[in-house]
Amino acid sequence: QVQLEESGGGLVQAGGSLRLSCAASGLIFSMVNMGWFRQVPGKEREFVAATNWSGGTKYYADSVKGRFTISRDNAANTVYLQMNSLKAEDTAVYYCAVVKYSGAWHYMSPGTYDYWGQGTQVTVSS
Repeated sequence: QVQLEESGGGLVQAGGSLRLSCAASGLIFSMVNMGWFRQVPGKEREFVAATNWSGGTKYYADSVKGRFTISRDNAANTVYLQMNSLKAEDTAVYYCAVVKYSGAWHYMSPGTYDYWGQGTQVTVSS
């Protein structure tokens, strides 16, 4: 059974930093692509960042490029999202997700992903 568990969310002032973690189990982590999404009430889930199976290819939403960094540790079955220079508009529930293969994928589309974590709240106060 595939499980994803996010952690690291919280309340931070604008300009601050947070590091989210997503621990995966029930799959061969080094053979899957991973993504981070976020969602605010009343809006659709929004792509934030994604990485391929090796961590050698990364994608970012324009809104977070230069401020957020996605990384992964395949030995630890964990993907991270380092968030710097946080803004009030980054406030959302953040989700990690997995695609059950290592080939090319539509990384921005939530429907592409096979499993999701429960989410972690990030609140940025202005």
